[in-house]
Amino acid sequence: MNNHLLLEDSDEDPFIAVVNLIDVLLVIIAALFLVVAYNPLSPLNSEDVTIISNPGTLEMEMIIKKNDEIKRYKSEGKSDLGAGVKVGTAYRLPDGSMVYIPE
Repeated sequence: MNNHLLLEDSDEDPFIAVVNLIDVLLVIIAALFLVVAYNPLSPLNSEDVTIISNPGTLEMEMIIKKNDEIKRYKSEGKSDLGAGVKVGTAYRLPDGSMVYIPE
């Protein structure tokens, strides 16, 4: 009798499990590549991007990507609200343009 005829359906080749595992890993790698490619701060993305996280809070952070350079600015946890001095006035004209007039 031939050995192939004696194998039942439940007796699978152990190599098939390894092949299936490799397939799953390839899908995971492809998904991670897509996440990296569509990340705004990705080096593959050629656009200039500015991201502001936690706006208006003491934990505010600003990330600026210009060309291949990425700069990160973090809030120092304090506010300078009310510490400024008025230096002029800005007016919006009917055509939508802005005019600044120093004091």
